[in-house]
Amino acid sequence: MSADIDPHGPEFSRRAVLGGAVAGLAMLGLQACSSNESTTPATSMPSGVDGALSELDAKIVRAMKDYAIPGVAVGVITDGAEYIKGFGVTDVDYPAPVDGNTVFRIGSTTKTFTGTTMMRLVDEGKVDLDAPIRQYLPDFAVADPGASNVVTVRQLLNHTSGWLGDDLQDFGRGDDAIARFVASMTRLPQRTAPGTTFTYNNAGLVVAGRIIEVVTGLVYEDAVQKMLLDPLELNHTRFFSDQIVGFNVAASHNVVNGEAVVDNGFWYFPRSCNPTGSLISNVRDQLRYARFHLGDGTTPKAERLMSKDSLVAMRSNPGPGGTLQVELTGMGVSWMLRPTAENETVVQHGGTWSGQRSGFFMVPSRNFAMTVLTNSEGGSMLLAELFAEDWSLRKFAGVSNLPATPQKLSAADLAPYEGGYATDDIDQSGTLGTVVINFRAQDGQLVGNMSDAPDGSYLPDEQAVPDLGLAFYKTDYGLDLGPDLKPVGTRSNFLRAADGSVAWFSNHGRLYRHLL
Repeated sequence: MSADIDPHGPEFSRRAVLGGAVAGLAMLGLQACSSNESTTPATSMPSGVDGALSELDAKIVRAMKDYAIPGVAVGVITDGAEYIKGFGVTDVDYPAPVDGNTVFRIGSTTKTFTGTTMMRLVDEGKVDLDAPIRQYLPDFAVADPGASNVVTVRQLLNHTSGWLGDDLQDFGRGDDAIARFVASMTRLPQRTAPGTTFTYNNAGLVVAGRIIEVVTGLVYEDAVQKMLLDPLELNHTRFFSDQIVGFNVAASHNVVNGEAVVDNGFWYFPRSCNPTGSLISNVRDQLRYARFHLGDGTTPKAERLMSKDSLVAMRSNPGPGGTLQVELTGMGVSWMLRPTAENETVVQHGGTWSGQRSGFFMVPSRNFAMTVLTNSEGGSMLLAELFAEDWSLRKFAGVSNLPATPQKLSAADLAPYEGGYATDDIDQSGTLGTVVINFRAQDGQLVGNMSDAPDGSYLPDEQAVPDLGLAFYKTDYGLDLGPDLKPVGTRSNFLRAADGSVAWFSNHGRLYRHLL
């Protein structure tokens, strides 16, 4: 198996990783960034859609200027027809036009490829979603012996295993990277009881990848290639940099003083975490992948790959709900299941990796899918507009978000939510650390500041500019606030203990424990 040839990757701050949603959404007021539009052919679109596509183009062009995004590729399926278009350039230093063939890192949408590969094994009778992990990995263990024994394959894929999930350790480029990662998980603490609480869990998807290796007898990447990428003819979707030589590659950009700047260190991804987010792909392949999930389980050559029932099962039977930028009914098998005012389900995922931000969603009942790939940290703002807010859903699928009118609460109503909240992670070097958020009431809303203080003692100046905030729209659920303390379109929530006290804050799918 080939290995990634990129140099050592960057060190990521815990505040950047754990505060991903809010940190990305705080990037307001960026300077204009020049771009040259590049268009790829699209199939004939249904009557009445052209106006919405023109509006979509305009939103992308404006966002590129406002948020310093050098390149964007978009793909839409509506009423069976496809629209594919590229905007801007791959690299501000060595510009080439972005088009439908340009490859980007798709980040955590990779998790759905892991889930789909696992579901193929379920289809073949080789894996039982409700079997404990130890049926396939007898030596599996996290810190809690009880959880080690009972967590199921399904709970890995619907993010309810309950242990610390933000483990970013890098175990090198060898074929044993995933196995070594899983063996290291014995120190991961249990935060919630298995199956009870949604909390985004990268480590759980690595375990799923290891199960795929053991059951198939192949390294993870070869198993996904053989069982999914090749049959679906996803010829521009690969795991490793040495597999995309000659492709039109979108470079990763940071935003510095309002300008997009190439940062080559952003590209590196640890092989030990490949099941969680390392795939490189383009919008053409992403739409082909969407067509498979919207279809009957056959390949482009009309060969049976999975049963339609299995595809439907992936977006059914959700686990516990919550928020991850949007409000979720829960997660199916690796897919986020999002409610709408029209009682139709949105099936989605997205990807956040340094300098590469992407979004992907489908409304199966409306035969609609959309994907957007960007090559800048500023891409998070565009993705919030297109995937967290419901403009795209309303325009192309006729569905909308659940209503969320921000309220001004009294000091007494806000008091139970005030105080410190802490979470833990393990970075790529294996160092365990803690991030603390301190919330306080302000003008009928909650505002907060983040700190790396491990004991929760950090208390910000009351005049400090908030790092994040919430405006409640219903009990325990709030709209995220930008630095101007105005809603930015994404959502977070609090969870309560059995006695009714506020026990957790959930932001970007991560749980912060209330320091009572």
